[in-house]
Amino acid sequence: MVFEALKASLVESAVVERGDYEYIVNPITDGVPRLDPRVLTEVVDAMAEISNFDCDVILTVEALGIPLATALSLKTGKPLSIVRKKMYGLPGEVNLAQVTGYSKATLFVNGLRPGDRVVIVDDVVSTGGTLWALVDALKKIPVQITDIIVAIEKTEKKAEIERKIGLQIKTLVKVEVVDGKVAVV
Repeated sequence: MVFEALKASLVESAVVERGDYEYIVNPITDGVPRLDPRVLTEVVDAMAEISNFDCDVILTVEALGIPLATALSLKTGKPLSIVRKKMYGLPGEVNLAQVTGYSKATLFVNGLRPGDRVVIVDDVVSTGGTLWALVDALKKIPVQITDIIVAIEKTEKKAEIERKIGLQIKTLVKVEVVDGKVAVV
């Protein structure tokens, strides 16, 4: 698959330092600068091609997985559930501790039932902190994760993350930061 619009937007991305973490600022991962609908369409179409969405629900984590998961919900006709950053105290709510390369947060899963088949959709995988915590929380419900689809892979740890969670992560493009600039690998 060719991802010309996505690749072009990535190469043009700014890189900012957050401690010793090199954070890529891109419309798909941040909504900044504005998200070109051609890039969004390209990413969503590609995600739909690499998964059959054999699921009861598409699940994403607040906030930047939301545009991708929403578009995929519309495209596939599958319901969408969002892991939120605030507690609602609803029956069956499951909380998880998210630790990324630049932040820590508590997230809350609602709207899933034991036995649900779930496709996880996200914008980027980097340290694996979000996925590790999410998969662990989903096992407690328990649901069946049928696929994990992520637009951008920014890590050399993907195989390690996959071993730890026991699932394959499908990504569209892999990037790295070289001399303060984004390179598509």
